[in-house]
Amino acid sequence: MSDAALREAICRIGTSLHARGYAHATAGNISARHGDGFLITPTDACLGTLQPERLAAVNALGVQTGGDRASKTLALHRRIYAADPQARCVIHTHATHLVALTLSGVWQPDDIVPPITPYYVMKVGHVPLVPYHRPGDPAAAELVAARIDTMRARGTPIRAVMLERLGPVVWHTSPEAASAVLEELEETARLWLMTRATPLTDVQIEELRRHFGAAW
Repeated sequence: MSDAALREAICRIGTSLHARGYAHATAGNISARHGDGFLITPTDACLGTLQPERLAAVNALGVQTGGDRASKTLALHRRIYAADPQARCVIHTHATHLVALTLSGVWQPDDIVPPITPYYVMKVGHVPLVPYHRPGDPAAAELVAARIDTMRARGTPIRAVMLERLGPVVWHTSPEAASAVLEELEETARLWLMTRATPLTDVQIEELRRHFGAAW
C-alpha cells in the first residue's frame, strides 16, 4: 500500500470508529507499519478528525521523521510489532463497555470475556488483561509483548489485549481487519455485561477450530 493510501486508510478507520462510538474525544490511537518504520496518529488527536498529512512518521528506531508529535503510546505499538511480525496495524481506544468490564470485574485474567459467540471465538480469540499502568508507561508495553510470547507458546496466538481501566489494544494485517477485531471485542463485552450468557461448550468450540481454524 502506498504512503498516501495508508494514510487515508488510517484516517478513514479513525473517522468510522469515532462516528459509531468506539472512540471518543481525543482518546485512542492508530498506527500502521510503513516500509521500515511506522505511521501513527498524533498525541491528543481526535480519531474522528484525523488529517493524513499530519500523521506522525517514525523510523525503525522509533525516531520521528515527520508529521505532528507522535502518540505517547508509541512504545506500546512498537513492542507489539516487534513481538508479532504479522501485525500491520495496531488500534487502541477507550471503548466504553470494555472499560466498564474492567471496572466491574473481568471473567478471568487470561480471558476478559468468555467465549459466548462463535464470531468472538473465530475473529477475536483469547484476550488477556494487562494490569493498570499510567497511559504511555513503557512497562505496559513490555507486559503486552510478554503476553504475546506466552500465548503463542501455548499455541493460541492473540490479536488483542485489554489494558485495565484504559481500553483495548488490537492488531491485525490491515487497518480494516484490526478495526473489525476491535468492534467484535467491544460488542462481545457489551453482550456479556447485558446477559452473563453461558459460554459455548468445548464441543462447540472444537467444531469452530475444525471448520474455521479458530485459534482458541
